[in-house]
Amino acid sequence: MGVSYKKLQHILIERDISNSQLMRLANISANIISKIKNGQYIALDKVESICTALDCTPNDILVFLPDEKESNDEAATSSSNTGTSED
Repeated sequence: MGVSYKKLQHILIERDISNSQLMRLANISANIISKIKNGQYIALDKVESICTALDCTPNDILVFLPDEKESNDEAATSSSNTGTSED
């Protein structure tokens, strides 16, 4: 399962907060900013720091994305279950 931080990027734009300001407010490193930009996982304590600094919840800043294989498997399963029977 992947993760998207697009919601966080939107919040930063809406509030006119730069990455360096977020680093100071949330006490996070440039490495964490890089992971956010690349959609990589960050530690839960960093998510908590960001949420505390921005007065928001994890739901406000990130979204979990299904793996491509998972969504392909689900599509195959649902299409095989939708066949019609001629009894």
